Amino acid sequence: MTTLYDAYGRPIDRGLLKEELAGPTVTGVRSPFSGHPAQGLTPERLARLLRSAEEGEADAYLELAEEMEEKDLHYRAVLSTRRLQVSGLDITVDAATDAKEDVMAADLAREFLETDVLQAAAFDVLDAVGKGYSACEILWDTGGRQWMPVDIVWRDPRWFGFDPWEMRTLKLKGETGLLEPLAPAKFIAHVHRSKSGIPVRGGLARAVTWGYLFKNFDLKAWVLFCEVYGHPLRLGKYETNANETERAVLLRAVRNIAADHAAIVPDSMKVEFIDAKAQGNAAIFEKLSEYLDRQVSKAVLGQTGTTDTGSRVGTADAHERVREDIEKSDATQLAASLNRDLIRPLIDLNMGPRRRYPRLRVYRPKQEDITALVDNVVKLVPVGLRVEASVMSDKLGLPNPDAGAVCLGAPPLENAEQASTPEKTAHRAEPAAPTELAEPDEIDAAAGEAADDWEPQIAPLVDPILALVDDCASAEEFTERLPELVASQDTGVLTERLARLMFAARLKGMLDAGRSRP
Repeated sequence: MTTLYDAYGRPIDRGLLKEELAGPTVTGVRSPFSGHPAQGLTPERLARLLRSAEEGEADAYLELAEEMEEKDLHYRAVLSTRRLQVSGLDITVDAATDAKEDVMAADLAREFLETDVLQAAAFDVLDAVGKGYSACEILWDTGGRQWMPVDIVWRDPRWFGFDPWEMRTLKLKGETGLLEPLAPAKFIAHVHRSKSGIPVRGGLARAVTWGYLFKNFDLKAWVLFCEVYGHPLRLGKYETNANETERAVLLRAVRNIAADHAAIVPDSMKVEFIDAKAQGNAAIFEKLSEYLDRQVSKAVLGQTGTTDTGSRVGTADAHERVREDIEKSDATQLAASLNRDLIRPLIDLNMGPRRRYPRLRVYRPKQEDITALVDNVVKLVPVGLRVEASVMSDKLGLPNPDAGAVCLGAPPLENAEQASTPEKTAHRAEPAAPTELAEPDEIDAAAGEAADDWEPQIAPLVDPILALVDDCASAEEFTERLPELVASQDTGVLTERLARLMFAARLKGMLDAGRSRP
């Protein structure tokens, strides 16, 4: 059996592909249970946590990144928007060449796409956007005639680590805790690059952590303010000779007045109520929270126009939920990882190693102005533009008709001519069967009459186009300016000229056929 190699030149062990290698273990290092570093988080603890992640101990940082998605609703919303928008893009496969084997390889990849396994897993692969990297295990079906992925399973990034010598090669934590190389053709290891540097510092969660911490402090202070806002200050007074028990009774009384609105105290004690007057502006809490949310929106989506109330949604392309360049970068990075870790092994296992492989693309189809396209085709076809019907059907999203199907279409030429120029029907000879042709002299006369002014008729059609060709420096400029030229022409006059020329050509053909008849 031929030895296969992955994109890094490592031999593929087919036996390992049939096993589940990175599942959770209750007693080992790959525990499904997580810590909660966000509880009681302080600036000092956060600084230590981030430094440890850079040094190879990233578990606490990854747990914090997970908690941030659970506790900060704004961060969760914008991060999910970015991941969902990219995972929802179209996925297609392009053959390496038009050679038969390359087309077969592309068809195999397309067959896999039809299973929807990849579409369902794309969101999990994009977990790297927040955490910096992700690892998803491929479960292969080897029972049929083909090797085919039946599932792509998200694995906790805490169960993986980077080679401590260069912090770039992702490895799996084995049963003993030591890092082991990833089995070739078994994992989709996606490293997201939102900035240059080592992968663990490239996730968006690292950039958001400080804002998350400050927002937590702000929200806690805001909640405490709301809890006491409007309540008067209760001041209890006791005699100088009051003992500890009496003072405890008074303290309990003033506290219960706020919660229960009732309390009892001895006659020797006094309770005074002092009106509460809020110092400063309570809106400062909300302003700080909104400011931090805007910074998160900029970091994750590249803009704030679709996330903040009151934004000027109509400006700066704010209708786009994720900025176009960010979406394109995410899609390109995702496609590169999928081509390397999924499409190449799929082709190798089923068809053997190849010099070139089909390319999977993740992209947003360009929105085309169909109305303008149809208008231009209608105007240009009569003057010689050749358009393939199947191309127009694809542009309009219409399937090609089956053989024998009843189709809509233009009326026959004779009816179209009669409808467009009814006043000329008296001067047009009716089409005759080959055995009933008109006399040659009559056809010569009619054809001559129609074609006498051929050059004056065709010149208004051709001369403006030739002039435009001479005036343009490139094909792109000609294509851009041609619709404007066509729009400036009188389509009624053009149609009549074209009809007259077609009529003359038709009579000429009938004349030639009649003369060649025995």
